[in-house]
Amino acid sequence: MAARSNARKRAFQILFEADQRGASVQQVLADWVRHARSDDRQPPVSEFTMQLVEGYAQHIARIDELIATYAVDWELDRMPVADRNIVRLGAYELIWEDGTPDAVAIDEAVQLAKEFSTDESPTFVNGLLARFKDLKPRLRRDADADA
Repeated sequence: MAARSNARKRAFQILFEADQRGASVQQVLADWVRHARSDDRQPPVSEFTMQLVEGYAQHIARIDELIATYAVDWELDRMPVADRNIVRLGAYELIWEDGTPDAVAIDEAVQLAKEFSTDESPTFVNGLLARFKDLKPRLRRDADADA
């Protein structure tokens, strides 16, 4: 698996764990880093994983607001946990991570949905992130105005 794909997978796992535990993503990230340093059987947490998790943490409220607004017929808290966190990560990367091409951010999120969620999830993730891609200039402008 490519290093960046693996980093995204680990970032998703951190977001998922934080959601399940009701903990902050920063705390779970710190736990993962500490665990990797103390147990040589655990791979280190890559810089890109940390960048994704920390970037997401900076935009949590806005990302959840966007998902709640554009996820037709889905309330955020009723969404499958895997889907919710895949979309959160994908939305962050798509909207705020300038080093990632839009198509890559969407495709990587769809791949995570194929691996970790239901048969319907890839279509859901693709559709919602494609909507964000279409709205990206406005979403970035709105986010910059709020900052």
